[in-house]
Amino acid sequence: MLGKGGGGGGGGTRAPKPSFVSYVRPEEIHTNDKEVTEKEVTLHLLPGEQLLCEASTVLKYVQEDSCQRGIYGKLVCTDFKIAFLGDDESTLGSDETQFKNKVVGENDITLHCVDQICGVFEEKKKTLCGQLKKYPEKLIIHCKDLRVFHFCLRYTKEEEVKRIVSGIIHHTQTPRLFKRLFLFSYAAATQNRTASDPQNHAVMFDTLKDWGWELERTKGCLKYKAVSVSQGFQACKRLPTYFVVPIALPEEDISRFQGHGIPLWCWSCHNGCALLKMSALPKEQDDGVLQIQKSFLDGIYKTIHRPPYEIVKTEDLSSNFLSLQEIQTAYLKFKQLFLIDNSTEFWDTDIKWFSLLESSSWLDIIRRCLKKATEITECLEAQNVNVLLLEETASDLCCIVSSLVQVMMDPHCRTRFGFQSLIQKEWVMGGHCFLDRCNHLRWNDKEEVPVFLLFLDCVWQLLHQHPPAFEFTETYLTVLSDSLYIPIFSTFFNSPQKDASIGRESQDAQSNSLNLLTVWDWSVQFEPKAQTLFRNPLYVEKPKLDKSQRKGMRFKHQRQLSLPLTQSKSSPKRGFFREETDHLIKNLLGKRISKLINSSEELQDHFREFYDSWHSKPPDYHGLLLPHLEGPEIKVWAQRYLRWIPEAQILGGGRVALMSKLLEMLEEVRTLQEQVEERRHSQAARPAEVPPAPRHSTRLSSLFPFALLQRHSSKPVLPTSGWKALGDDEDLAKREDEFVDLGDL
Repeated sequence: MLGKGGGGGGGGTRAPKPSFVSYVRPEEIHTNDKEVTEKEVTLHLLPGEQLLCEASTVLKYVQEDSCQRGIYGKLVCTDFKIAFLGDDESTLGSDETQFKNKVVGENDITLHCVDQICGVFEEKKKTLCGQLKKYPEKLIIHCKDLRVFHFCLRYTKEEEVKRIVSGIIHHTQTPRLFKRLFLFSYAAATQNRTASDPQNHAVMFDTLKDWGWELERTKGCLKYKAVSVSQGFQACKRLPTYFVVPIALPEEDISRFQGHGIPLWCWSCHNGCALLKMSALPKEQDDGVLQIQKSFLDGIYKTIHRPPYEIVKTEDLSSNFLSLQEIQTAYLKFKQLFLIDNSTEFWDTDIKWFSLLESSSWLDIIRRCLKKATEITECLEAQNVNVLLLEETASDLCCIVSSLVQVMMDPHCRTRFGFQSLIQKEWVMGGHCFLDRCNHLRWNDKEEVPVFLLFLDCVWQLLHQHPPAFEFTETYLTVLSDSLYIPIFSTFFNSPQKDASIGRESQDAQSNSLNLLTVWDWSVQFEPKAQTLFRNPLYVEKPKLDKSQRKGMRFKHQRQLSLPLTQSKSSPKRGFFREETDHLIKNLLGKRISKLINSSEELQDHFREFYDSWHSKPPDYHGLLLPHLEGPEIKVWAQRYLRWIPEAQILGGGRVALMSKLLEMLEEVRTLQEQVEERRHSQAARPAEVPPAPRHSTRLSSLFPFALLQRHSSKPVLPTSGWKALGDDEDLAKREDEFVDLGDL
């Protein structure tokens, strides 16, 4: 059979070289099968998408192993994606194709999703970049969503190999201009289409009305105001058009240092305390300029720190927290655990997998982020003090911590609408530069840091530990992370400093501005049936109180009218305000100090008491939510990172099987309740309706719904150590896997 080598290699042993060579060219096989050929070359282009280059008779390996089985088809490259057109989709049943992305197919790779391109030259693997003198016989593409594609070019015409390999390398690695993003081509081609109102999916925070609504919702309107001083981007490139500052802050101060050194409001707690963030002032050597900056910050600090009524605690994330370099290094090591080329490699690393996982430090970074957010939560909830987050740009670590604090403290942010609004507020409008951190423009690889993915991973930890508290599911978080690399949405392919240029560039092309899509309209990517997997069936909405219950409740927001609940420290001779001001100034001027005003031991005692007290009580899923920070509680997000590895799947098992069984039970209880109600209200007893047959969990995989899109390997392979430990290994190798039908339990 064409494309097959010798027998399958076992365990961790190196596979033998193929002993059979076929001299029949693959194109001769399908010469009489015109139907198949026509199906293979069907290319679906999005509006505005253009075909750039293509190659025929390319073999896409289904399983890159000693048995090199694959599917022949055409490999194409457009200005939006790399696509393989083969006849492998017809083998999937109708049930298994429910969760399909309408924009990006199973064999599609958007150009922005390409992480690394390798070529195989005479069994040697090399990274490809720039102009090539020699072209590979095999092409390997590693994707940022951790998919790995293997294409054999051995039977492809030489000219087509040169064209497709050069085209893919050029269009995925060459730095591009912002105005050349496919985002604008797609928007221009769909200009006449009616798009849904973005406000139906999230609060966009692109108007004063949106910010006013958020201030009213959080009861922050008494001390903070929405301003538009940055309109036209004269104030600061990092600031959005609209944002919120303390009422006492003069608006002319905002543009004095291009928006730096200004406390920006993030969120207000139910007790009146607020979470703020601030970017550092530019570092200056001139003493005169330093004195001006110091007096400026002195005045700024008076607006947010007015003891004993208003006390602020500063948290410098640039000096006593993570660095972007740490995050980048950890993820580079972490992702290598999942970019598996073949089954043999997967099982070879099985013995040392946990050691490699620990050495990557990715889970430890997640723990540190959750711990920092919990510490901030303790300050707001228990100590009743305002918290000011400091960072060089206030657009990376500030986004992570402030967002996590709101997810943990505000149940509204644990709904899908609230979570999408939170990302829109803290990340999109908060100045996080997705273009740099995702390296969409390919300008600087060193700037690529998975900051947003780290945030989603932290949210997944909370969701995994407290499922009933979230309206959305891990599937929602997974597809949201995938959407980072789909350049038809402005959400992740834009930044506030580019907003003005969008208008100018679009007006050059057309008389009116382009209508850019937002990622929050999920109907663009998924059918309604697929979107049902985004909603958590265990989530219960908070019951609305009637008028009689509301009258008996105390008004929680009393912070502005009362003294602090915690006893404030006696002021030293220089004054508490003076000391805190100097501390803030030193941080913002780049002269970092390691210790805060409060000792670290005292902070740890407060934190431990707060943490233990919360976990000793049953959780209120519509109130404060804290994570478990102990070692085993921080886990690998399996659906996101392991979904493309067939060997990592548990057919009929895992969390999905448990959830499926729970849903079946809930449906049965609901049906019985309806029948009881019907019998109670009807005079004549009606025969009970038979509930629909539930979907057996054995049909699902632990990595559902993504695992259904994968071809499973013929048989799991034991690692080398497993074979050595077993005496009767031959019989075990021939034995079929046994799966328990959970539907019979």
